[in-house]
Amino acid sequence: MNRDMTHQRVGAISNAHAGREFEANARQFFANRGIALNQNLKVMVGIGAQKKGHAFDLGCDAQKIIVECKSSTWTTGSNIPSAKLTVWNEAMYYFSLAPADYRKIMFVLRHECTKRGLTLAAYYLKTYGHLVPSDVEFWEFDEMARDASCIRPALEA
Repeated sequence: MNRDMTHQRVGAISNAHAGREFEANARQFFANRGIALNQNLKVMVGIGAQKKGHAFDLGCDAQKIIVECKSSTWTTGSNIPSAKLTVWNEAMYYFSLAPADYRKIMFVLRHECTKRGLTLAAYYLKTYGHLVPSDVEFWEFDEMARDASCIRPALEA
Protein backbone atom coordinates (compact mmCIF):
# COMPACT_ATOMS: atom_id res chain seq x y z
CA MET A 1 0.00 0.00 0.00
CA ASN A 2 1.23 3.51 -0.80
CA ARG A 3 2.47 5.30 2.33
CA ASP A 4 0.22 8.31 1.66
CA MET A 5 -2.80 6.05 1.53
CA THR A 6 -2.23 4.73 5.07
CA HIS A 7 -2.90 8.16 6.62
CA GLN A 8 -5.69 10.62 6.07
CA ARG A 9 -3.32 13.56 5.60
CA VAL A 10 -1.57 13.21 2.26
CA GLY A 11 2.15 13.82 2.57
CA ALA A 12 2.24 13.58 6.37
CA ILE A 13 4.25 10.96 8.23
CA SER A 14 1.16 10.38 10.40
CA ASN A 15 -1.93 12.24 11.56
CA ALA A 16 -0.30 12.68 14.98
CA HIS A 17 2.79 14.19 13.34
CA ALA A 18 0.60 16.57 11.30
CA GLY A 19 -1.16 17.62 14.51
CA ARG A 20 2.09 18.26 16.39
CA GLU A 21 3.44 20.27 13.47
CA PHE A 22 0.26 22.34 13.37
CA GLU A 23 0.49 23.00 17.14
CA ALA A 24 4.09 24.15 16.62
CA ASN A 25 2.87 26.54 13.91
CA ALA A 26 0.23 27.88 16.31
CA ARG A 27 2.78 28.36 19.10
CA GLN A 28 5.06 30.26 16.72
CA PHE A 29 2.19 32.41 15.44
CA PHE A 30 1.27 33.49 18.97
CA ALA A 31 4.92 33.83 20.07
CA ASN A 32 5.40 36.32 17.23
CA ARG A 33 2.64 38.35 18.88
CA GLY A 34 4.14 38.21 22.35
CA ILE A 35 2.01 35.34 23.66
CA ALA A 36 4.07 32.42 24.98
CA LEU A 37 1.98 29.25 25.09
CA ASN A 38 2.75 25.91 26.71
CA GLN A 39 1.71 22.53 25.37
CA ASN A 40 -1.00 20.51 27.13
CA LEU A 41 -2.04 23.18 29.61
CA LYS A 42 -4.27 21.55 32.22
CA VAL A 43 -7.20 23.67 33.38
CA MET A 44 -9.95 22.72 35.82
CA VAL A 45 -13.27 22.35 33.98
CA GLY A 46 -16.69 21.17 35.02
CA ILE A 47 -20.22 22.03 36.03
CA GLY A 48 -20.82 23.51 39.47
CA ALA A 49 -18.42 22.57 42.26
CA GLN A 50 -17.31 19.32 40.62
CA LYS A 51 -14.21 20.04 38.51
CA LYS A 52 -11.60 17.92 36.79
CA GLY A 53 -8.39 18.81 34.97
CA HIS A 54 -8.55 18.91 31.17
CA ALA A 55 -5.45 19.40 29.02
CA PHE A 56 -5.95 21.95 26.24
CA ASP A 57 -3.54 21.75 23.29
CA LEU A 58 -1.89 25.06 24.18
CA GLY A 59 -2.30 27.67 26.85
CA CYS A 60 -0.88 30.05 29.40
CA ASP A 61 -2.07 30.29 33.01
CA ALA A 62 -0.42 33.69 33.54
CA GLN A 63 -2.22 35.25 30.56
CA LYS A 64 -5.31 33.04 31.04
CA ILE A 65 -5.46 31.71 27.49
CA ILE A 66 -6.45 28.25 26.27
CA VAL A 67 -6.17 27.08 22.67
CA GLU A 68 -7.44 24.03 20.83
CA CYS A 69 -5.64 23.32 17.54
CA LYS A 70 -7.32 21.43 14.69
CA SER A 71 -5.67 20.88 11.31
CA SER A 72 -8.72 19.17 9.79
CA THR A 73 -9.36 19.35 6.05
CA TRP A 74 -12.21 18.65 3.67
CA THR A 75 -12.08 15.09 2.34
CA THR A 76 -10.41 14.49 -1.02
CA GLY A 77 -13.88 14.19 -2.57
CA SER A 78 -14.95 17.55 -1.08
CA ASN A 79 -17.15 15.78 1.43
CA ILE A 80 -17.72 16.93 4.98
CA PRO A 81 -15.31 15.33 7.47
CA SER A 82 -18.11 14.52 9.93
CA ALA A 83 -16.00 12.59 12.44
CA LYS A 84 -13.48 15.43 12.64
CA LEU A 85 -16.23 18.02 13.17
CA THR A 86 -17.56 15.89 16.03
CA VAL A 87 -14.17 16.44 17.68
CA TRP A 88 -14.62 20.20 17.11
CA ASN A 89 -18.00 19.93 18.90
CA GLU A 90 -16.24 18.22 21.80
CA ALA A 91 -13.76 21.12 21.94
CA MET A 92 -16.70 23.55 22.16
CA TYR A 93 -18.07 21.57 25.09
CA TYR A 94 -14.75 21.79 26.95
CA PHE A 95 -14.53 25.52 26.20
CA SER A 96 -18.03 25.94 27.67
CA LEU A 97 -16.86 24.23 30.88
CA ALA A 98 -13.61 26.21 31.16
CA PRO A 99 -13.26 29.16 33.55
CA ALA A 100 -15.02 32.28 32.23
CA ASP A 101 -11.96 34.47 32.76
CA TYR A 102 -9.87 32.54 30.21
CA ARG A 103 -9.51 33.67 26.61
CA LYS A 104 -10.65 30.72 24.48
CA ILE A 105 -9.24 30.21 20.99
CA MET A 106 -10.07 27.57 18.39
CA PHE A 107 -7.06 27.66 16.04
CA VAL A 108 -7.81 25.80 12.81
CA LEU A 109 -6.21 25.17 9.45
CA ARG A 110 -7.62 27.32 6.67
CA HIS A 111 -8.80 24.78 4.11
CA GLU A 112 -11.18 25.88 1.38
CA CYS A 113 -13.52 23.67 -0.61
CA THR A 114 -13.82 25.26 -4.04
CA LYS A 115 -16.92 23.15 -4.76
CA ARG A 116 -18.68 24.66 -1.73
CA GLY A 117 -16.97 28.06 -1.76
CA LEU A 118 -16.33 27.79 1.98
CA THR A 119 -13.46 27.13 4.30
CA LEU A 120 -14.01 24.27 6.74
CA ALA A 121 -14.18 26.74 9.63
CA ALA A 122 -16.79 28.87 7.84
CA TYR A 123 -18.83 25.73 7.15
CA TYR A 124 -18.53 24.68 10.79
CA LEU A 125 -19.66 28.06 12.08
CA LYS A 126 -22.57 28.13 9.62
CA THR A 127 -23.70 24.62 10.55
CA TYR A 128 -22.71 24.30 14.21
CA GLY A 129 -22.52 27.93 15.31
CA HIS A 130 -25.28 27.30 17.84
CA LEU A 131 -22.85 25.03 19.75
CA VAL A 132 -20.04 27.59 19.89
CA PRO A 133 -19.84 29.53 23.18
CA SER A 134 -20.04 33.28 22.65
CA ASP A 135 -16.57 33.84 24.12
CA VAL A 136 -14.72 31.47 21.75
CA GLU A 137 -12.58 33.03 19.04
CA PHE A 138 -12.00 31.17 15.75
CA TRP A 139 -8.68 31.73 14.01
CA GLU A 140 -7.83 30.30 10.58
CA PHE A 141 -4.17 29.59 9.85
CA ASP A 142 -2.99 29.84 6.24
CA GLU A 143 -0.04 27.44 5.88
CA MET A 144 1.27 29.11 2.72
CA ALA A 145 1.26 32.63 4.20
CA ARG A 146 2.27 31.35 7.67
CA ASP A 147 -0.31 33.75 9.08
CA ALA A 148 -3.72 33.56 10.72
CA SER A 149 -6.80 35.73 10.90
CA CYS A 150 -9.64 35.86 13.37
CA ILE A 151 -12.93 34.99 11.69
CA ARG A 152 -15.09 34.95 14.84
CA PRO A 153 -15.72 37.29 16.39
CA ALA A 154 -14.80 39.71 13.62
CA LEU A 155 -12.05 41.91 15.01
CA GLU A 156 -12.53 45.65 14.73
CA ALA A 157 -10.06 47.41 12.45
